[in-house]
Amino acid sequence: KIIVLDDNFNTFEHVANSLFTIIPGISEKRSWDFAVEVDSEGSAEVWRGPIEQAELYHQQLIRKGLTMAPLEKI
Repeated sequence: KIIVLDDNFNTFEHVANSLFTIIPGISEKRSWDFAVEVDSEGSAEVWRGPIEQAELYHQQLIRKGLTMAPLEKI
């Protein structure tokens, strides 16, 4: 599982754009929904799948500056 955490420095737009460009299959609307969920709930599970892909997406999101929870195996 890939979980994005809320922080005090990333904007909605940056979170949404990062998710939209990195996670395959996420629509622009869904990426904005995730950004709102991160802000209102404190976190959002944005992807679930094989660990190899999760590691890649997780690292790419970290490079974009998002605050990430440690990867969780499902």
